[in-house]
Amino acid sequence: MTKPYAEVIGDPIAQSKSPLIHRFWLDRLGIDADYRATRIAPDALAAYFADRAADPAWRGCNVTVPHKVAALDHVPDPGDVRGSIGAANTVFRTTDGLAATNTDAAGFLSPIAELDLTGKPVVVVGAGGAARAVLFALSKVGVGPVTLLNRTPLKGAALLSTFGLKGQALPLSARLPSAALLVNTSTLGMTGQPPLELDLLALPADAIVYDIVYSPLETGLLTQAHERGLDTIDGLDMLVGQAALAFELFFGQPAPREHDDELRERLLA
Repeated sequence: MTKPYAEVIGDPIAQSKSPLIHRFWLDRLGIDADYRATRIAPDALAAYFADRAADPAWRGCNVTVPHKVAALDHVPDPGDVRGSIGAANTVFRTTDGLAATNTDAAGFLSPIAELDLTGKPVVVVGAGGAARAVLFALSKVGVGPVTLLNRTPLKGAALLSTFGLKGQALPLSARLPSAALLVNTSTLGMTGQPPLELDLLALPADAIVYDIVYSPLETGLLTQAHERGLDTIDGLDMLVGQAALAFELFFGQPAPREHDDELRERLLA
C-alpha cells in the first residue's frame, strides 16, 4: 500500500521550501508519510485534481503561484473562500471529498499578531492571490488607509474595494508614502524575477518591512530596509505559519512548533 502523501503545486516549483518543512515535521512526529513538490502547468490543473481525488494515499496539497485563484474553479469550496479571500492556498481531503481553504491569512498575521495596527497606514505591493490573503487579514485588524502598488492600479483598486479597505491604488513607479507597515506580496525580488525597486526614504524609523518572498530569504527590499535600520520580517515566518495549519489538515496532528528554531536553521542552511 502506498504511504500517505501531500504535496505543493505551482509553476515554477523548484524553489519551494515546503517539502523540507513538512518532512521535518513528519520526521519529528514519527509519521510514515511523505510531502513532495510537483510542477503543474496552468492547463493541467483540472486533470491534476481529478487524478489526485481518485488517489486514496493523497492527503492534499499546498497551492502556490500561479494557481491560487484558479484552484477554486476545480475544488469544492465549503467555507466560501471565494467569497472571503478569493484565493485558495490549501486543498485537503475530507470525508465528503476535497475542500479548498486558505491558511495564508493566518500565516501572514502570526509574526505581527502582537502589533497594534489599528488605524495605521499600510503599503501593500502586488494584487495576486497572496495579496488577497494579506488584504483580508489586514481588514480584520482594522488598519488605516492602505496604499496598494501594482502594475495595474485598476486591479489594485478593485481589491481594496473587495475587502472594504480605504486607501488608494497606484502604479509600482509611484513614490512610496509614509506607512507603519510595508508588505511585498508580489513575486518581484524572487529568484529569477525582476527586482522590486522601491525608495524607502518616506518610511518612518519605526516602520516594519515585511517581504513574503523566501527565495532568496534576504531580498533586495529587506537589504535596503536593513541599511535604513528598519525592523524586518522575512518570508519564512509566513511560510512556516501557513504550513503548520495545512500540516494538521493533511496529517491529522498539530505541527511540532517547539522545533521552530531547528527548522529555521535547516531552512537557512
